[in-house]
Formats: sequence, structure tokens, C-alpha cells
Amino acid sequence: MLIDLSHVIENGLVTYKGLPAPIICDYLSRENSKKFYEEGTTFQIGKIDMVSNTGTYIDCPFHRFENGKDLSEVELESFADIEAIVIRVPYTETLSITAERLMSYDIAGHAVLIHTGWDKHWNTDAYYENHPYLTKEAADYLRDSGAILVGIDSHNIDNVEGKSRPVHTTLLGAEILIVEHLCNLNSLPEKGFKFSAVPPKFKGVGTFPVRAMARVY
Repeated sequence: MLIDLSHVIENGLVTYKGLPAPIICDYLSRENSKKFYEEGTTFQIGKIDMVSNTGTYIDCPFHRFENGKDLSEVELESFADIEAIVIRVPYTETLSITAERLMSYDIAGHAVLIHTGWDKHWNTDAYYENHPYLTKEAADYLRDSGAILVGIDSHNIDNVEGKSRPVHTTLLGAEILIVEHLCNLNSLPEKGFKFSAVPPKFKGVGTFPVRAMARVY
């Protein structure tokens, strides 16, 4: 069974305040395509103008580090069919997710998905402020415990109140990929599934939207 863990990207969607929303429109409309084809045959070609941090997206090392791997350089195995676990830390209990919250789980070799429930606020003003995040110590623990990828259903995996981004620095510095703005993690078991979040193979790009999904077995 496949479970979709991605938000819908639509024209005008604001993912991160201060960044432009995507413009999604026709480059070639069905009406305008009629002149190129026989009667009854039409096509649509879309045009998308957006920043790469849009919707549910994945971060690669190049997003944080000039010499880090970009989307074209990360091995496909790092994006797809990764054994995964869910760690549930409800935002109603805490916004600051510490290492202690992670210590009872088998993390080595897994994609670790942090389920906070914050996705219920998606596309509302509440989504952008006072959101759940990992502490630097939690990131250190995930790195030292052998995580392959870390995802969260929140606005940012870091606390954005300051100007440092220790979780991005720690995880991407260890080539541990990050997926932000996940959703539907409540539909997953705590283990017994594989996670995939595959972006296009762009050169010189460190983050991009993905169709994140879980294959439950």
C-alpha cells in the first residue's frame, strides 16, 4: 500500500513567508493548441515559475554547503525505498524536540520521520510561527545514530527564531538528507514501511519539491 505524504502545490501557494509563491499557468493552452493539430486533438503545456523551496521538498548538502552534493550528485538510493520509522512527538506536548525523545528508537540505517501533527495548520497563518523543530542535540544524536534521512511535518526542521540553522548544518554536513513540510504521517505505522522522496536530477540545485510517499508492507 502506498501512502502519499506530500502537500498539493498550486498557483499562489505560500510555503515559506518571504519567498515568492509559485506561478502555475499555461504556456500552451488547449484552445491555442487547436491550430497545430487536426480537429478534436488538443494539448496543454504548462509553465511553472517558482523557487525550489516550495511544497513538500527535500534538502541536499548543496542547499547549505557550497561544495556539498547537489540533486544530480546524490545517489538514487538516498532518495528511494529507505527503511523508515515514525517518531511521534505531538506539538501539543512540546515544540522543541530533544534527543531524549529519540533515544528509544532503532535509528541506524533508517529514514526518521518526525510526526508532530503540525501539518493540520498547512496553508494557514498559524503554520509559519511557533512551529515544532529539532534541537541541535537531537540532530547530533540522529547523525551519531546513523540516520539516512530525516523528515518532519513542520514549517522548518530548525528553530527559525534565530539566524543560525544548526540542524541543517549538522545533518546536511553529514550528507543526511532533510524533507520538510510532510503530511499524513498519522496514517503510517511506527515501522514496517519504506520511504521515498525523489526530486528531479537538477545540477546546481540543493532543494526541490518531491512526491514523498511510504510503501507499507
